[in-house]
Amino acid sequence: MLRSVELKDYMLPNPVKVKADVDLCDAVELILEYKISGLCVVDDENHLLGIVSEMDCLKAILSAMYNEETSVGPVSGFMTTDVYSVSPHADIVDVAQDMLKRGFRRCPVIQDGKLVGQVTCRQLLRAVEKF
Repeated sequence: MLRSVELKDYMLPNPVKVKADVDLCDAVELILEYKISGLCVVDDENHLLGIVSEMDCLKAILSAMYNEETSVGPVSGFMTTDVYSVSPHADIVDVAQDMLKRGFRRCPVIQDGKLVGQVTCRQLLRAVEKF
């Protein structure tokens, strides 16, 4: 049985994140190093600006190669800014249903306007395992 239905008990409290001006190639290195599917993009005060996924990165790199460009550019040019986010007090079942419906693999957790965590399909599976 779940010990709680609040998302805060299952989220990743310190997701890997980057600033918007980081070069996309550096973001790719982080994705590969940490074996994750995407990064949260934040400002200096830890406000969420967007998400850059491995698919965003792949699309940008292939486009640069096709156009014979020597650099790709900053994450800000490739991140998704219309981001679905949730509160740490959200019901984990509701979040899981929303993520499935929307086809998202990750969801930032925001409290008082700042990034406090992230939930991914992996955390949801770990929570479901406890049923």
